[in-house]
Amino acid sequence: MIGYYVHHQGSGHLHRARSVAAHCPLPMTGLSTLPAPDDWPGPWVRLPRDDDGDPATFGDVTAGGRLHWAPTRHAGLRGRMALIAQWIEATSPRLLVSDVSVEVALFARLMGTPTAVVAMRGERSDPPHRTAYDLADLLLAPWPAELPEPGWPAHWRAKTVHTGAFSRFDGLRHPAPAENPAGRGRPRRVLLLMGSGGSDVSPGEVKAAQAATPGWEWTTLGGASGGWSPDPWPALCAADVVVTHAGQNAVAECAAARRPTIVVPQERPFGEQTATGRALTRGRLAVLATQWPAAEEWPALLDRAHAYGGDRWSRWAPGNGAARAATALAAAARREQAL
Repeated sequence: MIGYYVHHQGSGHLHRARSVAAHCPLPMTGLSTLPAPDDWPGPWVRLPRDDDGDPATFGDVTAGGRLHWAPTRHAGLRGRMALIAQWIEATSPRLLVSDVSVEVALFARLMGTPTAVVAMRGERSDPPHRTAYDLADLLLAPWPAELPEPGWPAHWRAKTVHTGAFSRFDGLRHPAPAENPAGRGRPRRVLLLMGSGGSDVSPGEVKAAQAATPGWEWTTLGGASGGWSPDPWPALCAADVVVTHAGQNAVAECAAARRPTIVVPQERPFGEQTATGRALTRGRLAVLATQWPAAEEWPALLDRAHAYGGDRWSRWAPGNGAARAATALAAAARREQAL
């Protein structure tokens, strides 16, 4: 049995877990504050929240800088850790995957359960991250080995499996947008793909970009001003250019569709999206804008991205990343069973 802890912030952690679980040859239990997705192949342990209530009563949530989130005297935190402990006691899992929580990884290891941690880009040398990465038996890096995260110590690299990026859309056909029929021009299409984990871009900035690009037709999914679709794949494939943030899941979905992309990293803890943007620039995979461009910059930026194309994305997301992750997790679990 493998446990897979899924963080509830945004949707990327859940999409990644679903992709891995679909390929895993061993039974997998999900553990999360989120409800179980309909396509989850095994049991699911629903955990109480540990971030609700009055923040004034949380106390020192970092335990003096040694943890990321551990509010004192919080019933939800006690309840979720108790449920995790009960599940470990009842099932004796061979491995617990943390995607991502330092506290869950540490707790599982203190109960004698080997751990795998889904690694994140950015500055991870703080004490909590160092602890989680040091104690993990396996680090899963959902990016290509030829574009590593710089500065990692040798003992992290030695236990890292670089899977390449993967998403729920791996393996789907990614057709190019239809060409304009002869004599019947249509506006080229922009898909603005924002996340559910928050956005630094205001509706006014989006409207200004639209007004400055009359030859382009904009569709927005996510964020404060966009619609929502449970399946953005058709919109991705129909786009001549995608504009998105630098979250791992959003970039992986653009890569799966092989769409020309403008990536605008958002402010995130530990500089995660900024680091992803640097890696994409090193690989010449997308057009990078370090901040939301001024309205007058958009026409040239969209033309540049369209000319850039999306074929290079195969370096970032070869299409078998989820299967590689599942194989690595199963191998780690079987090694522990053999001991």
